[in-house]
Amino acid sequence: MTTPFLLPPLRTTSQGTPRRVGVELEFADLDAPSAAACVHRLFGGSVTVENPHRCLVTETRLGDFTVELDMRSAHKGKGGAAILDPLRPLWGNIGSLVMPFEIAAPPVTVEQMPELEEMVARLRALGAAGTEASPLFAFGLHFNPEVARTDGDYLLDTLKAFLLLAPWLRREIRVDVTRRLSGFIAAFPTPYAAKVVDPGYRPNLGGLIDDYLADNPTRNRELDLFPLFAHLDRDRLAAAMEDPHIRPRPTFHYRLPNARLSDPKWSLAADWNRWVAVERLAADRALLDGLGTDYRRAAEAQQLDGWAERIDAVLAANPGIHGAEADAGTDRTGQVDGVDGAARQAG
Repeated sequence: MTTPFLLPPLRTTSQGTPRRVGVELEFADLDAPSAAACVHRLFGGSVTVENPHRCLVTETRLGDFTVELDMRSAHKGKGGAAILDPLRPLWGNIGSLVMPFEIAAPPVTVEQMPELEEMVARLRALGAAGTEASPLFAFGLHFNPEVARTDGDYLLDTLKAFLLLAPWLRREIRVDVTRRLSGFIAAFPTPYAAKVVDPGYRPNLGGLIDDYLADNPTRNRELDLFPLFAHLDRDRLAAAMEDPHIRPRPTFHYRLPNARLSDPKWSLAADWNRWVAVERLAADRALLDGLGTDYRRAAEAQQLDGWAERIDAVLAANPGIHGAEADAGTDRTGQVDGVDGAARQAG
């Protein structure tokens, strides 16, 4: 049975355009030209092979795709002296033994995401392997949902909801051991999480960014907000740190899920739907504040070990948070009918 892609409570941006989602998928055991040819067969367009480890598939019916080895030194113009360019293909050949290839899809609407699910199935059929295929692999699936608004309250509520659901997300995803040890998707520090989820924590946007940077001076978080903050206040972020890898963009950079291409039961939809649970919880201030109070008390008592089970109970009492029930009551203006009624009963 195909897993449906659930809808977030806010489906348009503040400009009234449909929200879009960028998807980045890491894999191994399939080279860039073969993966690019797969994309081309599905979506059309034109394939450009820049080198054996980087291909572009442009002007497809969804937009432009990039397929490349996730290793900067293997690509011309991505760091290092030009005199080293003749060696880059060799480095790529060596690096591809342990480094993933990545497909970066163009931003698509939620309604178009089943087409990316078909791409995953085709890549799997061609032999693409996921993070579970080897202890050396630490491959991830990244979602970049476009923000619906840019005001501090909306961004803060989404961060609060993520921090509250993070232990449950990690358990449900069964984050790969190698990925956990890599440090690229480190959890937020508990003292920071407890501070942010407290109902009384309501800074303005500048205060939110400052506090985030003070307690999280790294982009290696399971929800990386650096690209969003760089888009909203480039100078504030630049004053705190310099990192050439940060690309400003108006999206949440959610990087926790595994990329389990070798598992035929795995799907993009299941991991996307967990993110939708974050957005739906963020839309219910009463439930959000009630859980925030409980989390802060549990953190102070050092009793967070059972927090994922606490979330299980909340989701059971509020099926609209992580279920298809809410979709029928969500319209394109971002108003939610199906979530609030059930969710507020537990608030």
